Amino acid sequence: MVPGGVPFPMLSDPGGKIGRVYGVYDEASGVNIRGRFLIDPDGIIQAMEVLAPPVGRNFVELIRQIKAFQHVRKTGEVMPAEWQPGKPTLKPNPDLVGKVWQVWQPEE
Repeated sequence: MVPGGVPFPMLSDPGGKIGRVYGVYDEASGVNIRGRFLIDPDGIIQAMEVLAPPVGRNFVELIRQIKAFQHVRKTGEVMPAEWQPGKPTLKPNPDLVGKVWQVWQPEE
């Protein structure tokens, strides 16, 4: 664990240099708006979310997405909508195209 108890790297962006690169710097107010980016070990953005300042991000959904992208990278399987860790995944193949709704049914 890093100092301060946060188990992942964090940074500050005074002046908005990074925010400009990712398109989340608000020139009028001089600050970055709420944005999060999931970047894989190869440096490729796999997911992003940008919200107006009055609305907070969903931490539970962020963790679910991180686990899903890690699982995809490890197994090559894909996640249906609303997937949760430990729930069934899908194995991509041509027979699955247009039939996901038949193969995977969300829990009620």
